[in-house]
Amino acid sequence: MVSAKMYELGTKKSTIRTIFEFGRKRAAEVGEENIFDFSLGNPNVPTPDFVRDAAIDILQTYEPAQVHGYTVAPGNPQVRETLAASINARFGTNFTGKNLFVTSGAAAAITICFKALAEAGDEFITFAPYFPEYKIFVESVGATLKVVKPRPADWQIDFDDFQKLLSPKTKAVIINSPNNPSGAVYSRETIAKLTDILKAQDHEIFLICDEPYRELAYGVEVPWVTNFYANTLVCYSYSKSFSLPGERIGYIVVPDEVANFNAVYGAIAGAARVVTHVNAPSLWQLVVAKCAGKTVDITPYERNGKLLYDGLIAAGFECVKPQGAFYLFPKALEADDYAFCERAKKYDLLLVPGADFGAAGYFRAAYCIKTETIERSLPLFKKLAEEYRS
Repeated sequence: MVSAKMYELGTKKSTIRTIFEFGRKRAAEVGEENIFDFSLGNPNVPTPDFVRDAAIDILQTYEPAQVHGYTVAPGNPQVRETLAASINARFGTNFTGKNLFVTSGAAAAITICFKALAEAGDEFITFAPYFPEYKIFVESVGATLKVVKPRPADWQIDFDDFQKLLSPKTKAVIINSPNNPSGAVYSRETIAKLTDILKAQDHEIFLICDEPYRELAYGVEVPWVTNFYANTLVCYSYSKSFSLPGERIGYIVVPDEVANFNAVYGAIAGAARVVTHVNAPSLWQLVVAKCAGKTVDITPYERNGKLLYDGLIAAGFECVKPQGAFYLFPKALEADDYAFCERAKKYDLLLVPGADFGAAGYFRAAYCIKTETIERSLPLFKKLAEEYRS
């Protein structure tokens, strides 16, 4: 009667959402202030005033049809030119509007790229820990996801394992830096080695960069990958940089240098059409163009990350210090990370098992929450650790 696969996806919630919903129910029982919910990566830094002001100005002064009407599928041409110029100013590139395809956020961008590239029998490779939806997105286009084992010492790439997974079936490699869930940023050396390996292959392999956290880096460089490798597609979102996750606005960058540019861009347009993309929200296209090049204060995230990291280290946890995004990925206090996260609920600490990200034995804590909540959680993490030691 219905697709069994779609029914499964629609009725079996992700672990993150399940934990978040548990937290809502638990808050009703014991009070919101007594729940320490580290489950969901929902930005808590307010949307910048300049975004609000831009939206108000557009709504008050632009023609209604320009604000609320259709745009061409790849996005408002003037918006694309403005965003391309902003990218060029930052990264020394030479993009124009024809190199951008505006999407409804990064999830849409990466899914469109997967669908545009995938053919029967293709394999995509990513690196653990990784965003769990990659598997769903890749399998939805008829391809297979291969996962490189994690390198917990620094969460960079295990190149030996990566080269074992490369094959003539490899169509694309997916990277996410700054990374969800580890907070790691792939170094210039890591990107250079990765792209050198890809250049040495006997067939063309695309590199898909999932970059919604690009602006959330703490004193480290986030390399611009198209400067290293021609066959790179960059997927970006304003959800984290401008605290706009509910507005769904982002883009795909397709460099001129990509192999057979016209075919790739055309396939992206076709894939967008198939997934019912008409155009990204017209208002928000105009807003992000008006705000292009502006920066936001990420100090609250950096402060929260340091506070949580220092507190967990003091309590006896093992963890790599995050370099970006707003996640910590410590080692669980027992091998079964699901059991560990269940035990943490005893203290109303809501954490996500690392196995969901391809790294069993670890857990994710999203620190995009109130600083006060983190401060009040630290004694509970200490009690949890003491319980294991005893």
